[in-house]
Amino acid sequence: MKPLDGSTLENALQTVSEVLAQDGAERETVVICGGAALLSLGFITRRTKDVDVLAGVNPVDGLVDPRPFSPALKRAVEEVAKALGLPSNWFNAGPADQVMAGLPEGFLSRLQRREYGSHLTVFLPDRYDLIHLKLFAGVDQGPGRHWSDLKALNPTTDEMLAAARWVLGQDAGDVFPGVVRDALRFHDYAEIADQL
Repeated sequence: MKPLDGSTLENALQTVSEVLAQDGAERETVVICGGAALLSLGFITRRTKDVDVLAGVNPVDGLVDPRPFSPALKRAVEEVAKALGLPSNWFNAGPADQVMAGLPEGFLSRLQRREYGSHLTVFLPDRYDLIHLKLFAGVDQGPGRHWSDLKALNPTTDEMLAAARWVLGQDAGDVFPGVVRDALRFHDYAEIADQL
C-alpha cells in the first residue's frame, strides 16, 4: 500500500467524485486537515498515509460531524482504495472529535474551497488554522512529523502564541498547561512557553 504524494492525492479525490457521479449520488462536501491539507496547499512535499476528514459542511449548520460517512461516500472511498492500491482507511474521520472540542475562532470564514469534478467539494484550512491544529497534534502525540510540519508552516511569534493559547483551551486537565509548555521548550519555542 503506497502513501499519498501530491499527484496521487489529487487523483484519488478526483476519482472519488467520479465514482459518486457514476452512482448517481449526492455531492459530498468535507473539510480535510493534516498532512493531506498541507500537501494539497504546497506547504510540504512529504508523502502522507491518509486524508484526515475533520468535518462535513452543511449549508444550514456549517461544520458538522462527518461520521458516519454516507453509504455512497464510503463505497466511493473503498472503490478508490482498490483501484489505486491505497490503504482501506486512506480517507477517514480520525480528527472529527476536534470539531466538537472547538476550532480556532473564525475557522469557517478562512476555509479555502476546492472542487473535484461534479460531486466532491473539499475545504482546506487556512495556514493560520493549520498552525493551531498542528501544534495541538504535536503536543498531543509528541515529537515527529507534526512538529516538522509546523516548522514548514513557518509560524510567526504572534501566530505561535495565538496557537499555544488556543491549545491550552483544548484540555481542562491540571497537568496539560505544563505539557504544552514543556513541548514548546523542547521544540525551541521557549519564548512562547514563557508567555503562557
